[in-house]
Amino acid sequence: MEFGLSEDQRLMQDSVRRTLEKVSSLDRVRKAAEAKEAKATDVWHALVELGVPGLLIDEEFGGMGLQLLDAALIAEMLGRFVAPVPFVASAVMAPIAIAALGSPTQKEAWLPKLASGEIVAGVAIAERSSGARESAGVTASGGKLTGKTLFVMDFGAADIFVVGDNKGGLHIVKADAKGLTKVALTSIDLTSSVGELQFDNVEASALASGDAKAGLQRVLDAGRIMLAADTLGAGWMMIDKAVDYSKERKQFGRVIGSFQAVKHLCAEMASEIEPGRSLIWYAAYAFDHMPDEAPLMAAHAKSFMGDVGRFVARTATEVHGGMGFTDLLGLHYWFKRIGLARQLLGSPERARNDAARLQGWVA
Repeated sequence: MEFGLSEDQRLMQDSVRRTLEKVSSLDRVRKAAEAKEAKATDVWHALVELGVPGLLIDEEFGGMGLQLLDAALIAEMLGRFVAPVPFVASAVMAPIAIAALGSPTQKEAWLPKLASGEIVAGVAIAERSSGARESAGVTASGGKLTGKTLFVMDFGAADIFVVGDNKGGLHIVKADAKGLTKVALTSIDLTSSVGELQFDNVEASALASGDAKAGLQRVLDAGRIMLAADTLGAGWMMIDKAVDYSKERKQFGRVIGSFQAVKHLCAEMASEIEPGRSLIWYAAYAFDHMPDEAPLMAAHAKSFMGDVGRFVARTATEVHGGMGFTDLLGLHYWFKRIGLARQLLGSPERARNDAARLQGWVA
């Protein structure tokens, strides 16, 4: 079967690329990282004008009503420019959760605001996707939540949170809810925001209009595919920077790109990462058109890009030599973004274990 992008998809991705070239330069990223901005306002507004926050939200709620493959194309560009804005949780995972499990009232209350960029949503399902950690977990009872959850995505700018409980249920919690304590976590990636939520009988609105287990799986699958796409974009940018540097840096009177060893490093990076593109596209396509295959393909995409992304990050830095470790070139922003994406929603080892379980290879 021949599979490719439509002209509209190519134009959309190119439009986002050109916008980010203008508003998410390395200097802007550095400024946002140093200020620990959870949402770089100018970059966010530029994406809002393109309709990015409402990409997956139905038109009746003010969104564009597109599909996950379209979101993956945007995620790739956001990774390429290490854009310091909320996206994976706020524009993908939260809308999918509310659309799948929300009541008509909940959809009316939150989807239009998410689509317009008026609010940002964080998502807290780490204990359901990465395994429970000591003392972490959320208990739901009588419309209230108790406990704590770690590694909340799109944490810093969030106005609401979609929270998973110990039994797999999902709930909406307002960021200013009584009894909710928010603790920002210092991540290696300063272009993304993660944190911890502590609940002390916090009022929550359950998303309970459908199959909770299936809904949670959909949210997890979408998040994993988006993180893989983000890593694809970040990885290719590191390769492009390594190739450009190898054409300029001279040693022994020759540009280092003329040395066979450097050529091999660059070629190996490209050959390792490029299969991830078709894997991500297929996983995103399966999400909307072959949902039974989506959990397995999402796990494959996440595990593959987690390992390949780390290889590319290390190798591209190696091509730059000592300069690769300095702040001058800013390679560390891509390196660390890839590192955080590798761990969120399950490490490659966890994702491979999920894939094996889905195929009946492990209990």
